[in-house]
Amino acid sequence: MKFIFALLFLTAAAFPQNQPADLVLKNANIYTVDEHQPHAQAVAVKRDKIVFVGSNAEVQPWVGKGTRVLDLKGATVVPGLTDAHYHFLGVGARELTFNLEGTKSLQDLLARVKERAAAAKPGEWIVGRGWIETFWNPPVFPTRTDLDKVSPNNPVILGRADGHGAVVNSAALKIAGIDRNTANPFGGEISKDKNGEPNGMLLDHAQGLVRSRVPPEAAADSEKAAVAADQRSIMLGWCEVQDPGGSWNDVDVYRKLYQQGKLKVRIYKAVYGPGPEADRLLREGAQIGLFDHHLTVRSIKVVSDGALGSRGAAMLAPYSDKPDTSGFLTVDAEALRPMLISALKQGIQVETHAIGDRANRFMLDEYERAFNAVPASERKIAEPRWRDEHTQIVNPADLPRFAKLHVIPSMQPSHAIGDLFFAGRRIGMERLQGAYAWQTLIKSGMPVAGGSDAPVERGEPMIEFYAAVARKPLPARAQGVSLEGWHPEEAMTREQALKAFTLWAAYAAFEEDLKGSISAGKLADFTVLSADIMKIPEPEILKTKNVMTIIGGQVAYEAGGH
Repeated sequence: MKFIFALLFLTAAAFPQNQPADLVLKNANIYTVDEHQPHAQAVAVKRDKIVFVGSNAEVQPWVGKGTRVLDLKGATVVPGLTDAHYHFLGVGARELTFNLEGTKSLQDLLARVKERAAAAKPGEWIVGRGWIETFWNPPVFPTRTDLDKVSPNNPVILGRADGHGAVVNSAALKIAGIDRNTANPFGGEISKDKNGEPNGMLLDHAQGLVRSRVPPEAAADSEKAAVAADQRSIMLGWCEVQDPGGSWNDVDVYRKLYQQGKLKVRIYKAVYGPGPEADRLLREGAQIGLFDHHLTVRSIKVVSDGALGSRGAAMLAPYSDKPDTSGFLTVDAEALRPMLISALKQGIQVETHAIGDRANRFMLDEYERAFNAVPASERKIAEPRWRDEHTQIVNPADLPRFAKLHVIPSMQPSHAIGDLFFAGRRIGMERLQGAYAWQTLIKSGMPVAGGSDAPVERGEPMIEFYAAVARKPLPARAQGVSLEGWHPEEAMTREQALKAFTLWAAYAAFEEDLKGSISAGKLADFTVLSADIMKIPEPEILKTKNVMTIIGGQVAYEAGGH
């Protein structure tokens, strides 16, 4: 308690009231996510920091001749929302390239490809992403034969929405030299038909056999993709996105665009490992708080398995609907272990994609081995805050290990309300006991960092918030859906869901002292919403719009004015 009073005294001294604020928000319904002052009406901002939180009357001394005063007329304000798992360039590329999101059937997909092929030059690649067969009738993967009918001459590669599978046509297979004798690469699978011929579906690392042959001009320009992603992100109300994986080339793009003033959203960036990208981060060390806390690079992303929908998630037992496979691991433990040990010694965070129960156990085992191998005295930071990205299917016996090892579950609520349409079919009801176990993990003492996994999902804050608290399908898809075995007791409370996308996401990025709550001394990041998501009926959450995005005290987006 003495510490809290001392902190408040220092904050007041740092921001004396004889200096007017640069920005004041008033007449607002403010949820601060600060347990010492949960609600407020007004906020004052000086430069990029919050200097006051309180009532309309109390904020008046902060208003001066040059203060910008925004009367929010009762709008709801929450701490600037953070998406803890958001593939930034992928979101931009989705906006700029052949976007197959919302494809309603195989016929719909083929019609779109046919139209694209008709407009393409001879031999030009057709590259797209976003299809998912879950809601098709029947829900089956497309094949090369399907694509050959509409694009016999132009090579085609179309990524499944989850990024862990792609379908290609015969022209693309021929360019890549893939035939019935081509061996599966480690961590990937070339799917075959009943005659042993490649059927066009490539899972996880097998996609690289074709993607490596796609000319650069067929892909979205990284700078344009970043700008498009920035515009979409701030329009939706995201003030920070945590970008899991990528390269130092991505970092260079972000640096250039921040220098040019073309990016507004904050980015917490990871690079892939093990390998040269991770080796460079381990060698050079973390880059924290660049461009006024807009860019941080301090994390390594590992991918340990594929996705549940494409049956690449590594399971402890075979898939119920395809007993000849139990998925596969996509990282070599012998290459991973020395990297984990180096990361602990260098103070670098590790975040590992793990979806299947075998992958989650593998990740926990490898983390534990690394923790045991490096004494606390040899660690650069006492609390490494290593993360498990997705934490989707976990054996119940492994759930307590997250708190024991202090591994942060970084989870995407929308995955649960999408996967419920096929998860029971994929793995059976029994293995859903430890699936998407948000409440169990929270009650064990671990904060859950909330994300969307865009562009796998839509990346919209209100969909994620709804999914977290309702744990039901979107109303448009709910008719006739059975929620048997879906464990409604694992839903989050609204307070927990708000923390997941604010304070807990900040904690997962070592930023809880900077952001995540509306508190004096923290960065002035706010998301202004059209409705009170903490009180309105669940379906109304999905109708709620972002009215304004404020980042560092600057209005980055305003509905109708941007």
